[in-house]
Amino acid sequence: MWSSFERTPYCVTGRVTLRNNSKLATVHKTVPELRIDRAKSARAMLILAHGAGAPMDSPFMETMVTLLVERNINVARFEFSYMAKRRIDQKRRPAPKADTLISAYASALMVAASDGPLFIGGKSMGGRIATMLADDAYSKRQIRGAICLGYPFHPPNKPEQTRTGHLSDLKAPLLIVQGERDPFGTATDVATYTLSPRVRFVWVPDGDHDLGPRGASGYTRKSNLAHAADAIAAFVAEFTD
Repeated sequence: MWSSFERTPYCVTGRVTLRNNSKLATVHKTVPELRIDRAKSARAMLILAHGAGAPMDSPFMETMVTLLVERNINVARFEFSYMAKRRIDQKRRPAPKADTLISAYASALMVAASDGPLFIGGKSMGGRIATMLADDAYSKRQIRGAICLGYPFHPPNKPEQTRTGHLSDLKAPLLIVQGERDPFGTATDVATYTLSPRVRFVWVPDGDHDLGPRGASGYTRKSNLAHAADAIAAFVAEFTD
């Protein structure tokens, strides 16, 4: 349950033009519903999309939203259509291919675009989609930057299947908050990639894909998530001052 939010209702079918892999495409869609948690004195808004297998109100998302609101960041959430359908019929569906979800994220961005300095991001897959949209939105001055909590650099145990091509020449500022032992990409993996200098990392101690540490590590999930929220707040402050 959201502590407090404003609901932006579904809009009529709209039209958005976006750039993906250097090609312009015009798409038609229904704008997703945004649920917004507002801080008392916000300096910016972050659109935070969910990961491939969990909804926008998963325990991880709920905790991160609370922490970010406490740090004076408004957070807008929405669900991709395959996840929204799961709420209705309770049937689990695999996430569609990433490039098919960019237009839905672009629609959410249209709804939130007038709400102060804006950042886009998400958990895992949601963050990846944000990075695929980031340069087009940044070039149009719609966003200040992008943020990813646990970037899925490759599927677990398949390090050869990288998802980094578009990150090599990224122009938009990007913060990736990554667990040190994330099976989707560790520091050792990342060191072998060619990434834009606009990409920066904050490594969460002993964190897994949800940034959680092992019990004997000396770290806690609470401290790790607070560390992630602090990093996001510092990134937002840098590009809104």
